[in-house]
Amino acid sequence: VLKFPREPCNTYEMKFMLSLFSTLATTYAAMLHAQPVALAELPATAPAQIVIIGEIHDNPVHHLNQAALVARWSPAALVFEMLTPAQIAAADGINRQDQQAMESALSWDSTGWPSYQIYHPIFAASGAARLFGAAVDRSAVRRAMTDGAAAVFGLDADRFGLEASLTQVEQNAREADQMTAHCDALPLELLPGMVEAQRLRDASFAQTALTALRETGGPVVVITGSGHADVLRGIPAALTLAAPEVSTFSIGQTEGDPEITPLFDRWIVTDTIPREDPCAAFAKP
Repeated sequence: VLKFPREPCNTYEMKFMLSLFSTLATTYAAMLHAQPVALAELPATAPAQIVIIGEIHDNPVHHLNQAALVARWSPAALVFEMLTPAQIAAADGINRQDQQAMESALSWDSTGWPSYQIYHPIFAASGAARLFGAAVDRSAVRRAMTDGAAAVFGLDADRFGLEASLTQVEQNAREADQMTAHCDALPLELLPGMVEAQRLRDASFAQTALTALRETGGPVVVITGSGHADVLRGIPAALTLAAPEVSTFSIGQTEGDPEITPLFDRWIVTDTIPREDPCAAFAKP
């Protein structure tokens, strides 16, 4: 349930609320048709101008699925959450089939992401697609946690919904999601900042996707974590606020059948891969 504040909304909040209700109406209508799919059941051509394909970062099967869709759709542009514009520029002219050369040119080892080996199939399948880096500088993410996403994003913050405060219900829900994602180990005082950091990243990824669409004509495929593919809170929501005329389509990937209906247009279910307990690190002194 969304509640308007008791005090009159400011211009940013009113614009955000109106856009949010429009987004919710469209999203809930679309969700009536949302369903899990097999890779082969997805269309032969890109289903929208901007397609967001989520992943669980360390699952190699998820990257093989992304690579298969990139090869199938031959997008004009590929946007990567994992890479900065500088890293993309450093790989310009490198043979994308050459795994070692690409890994070196992208300085992948410095990114902190899982092994380049499991991401390489996406680059190898990219053909002539123009590559875009959407990674947000870590110092900017840290600043968003203290100063807010809008202050860090700067120009166009209003366009992407960052000037407006979240409703208390939505704020609480997002803080709860952050706590769960971090194994219930975060100090409570960090949660509002974590939400602002996530809002900054979603808006920044959406902004880069729109730049890619403008400069290449599309279609654009965004490679990102499945959380950023959430149609109500992630990149698709930011795109709807910023450019409602642009068509978007969200594909999430999960391990095992989700307990509740995921907030994607379509989702692919894969097996869970063996991994160490991700919460073990939080238990270390």
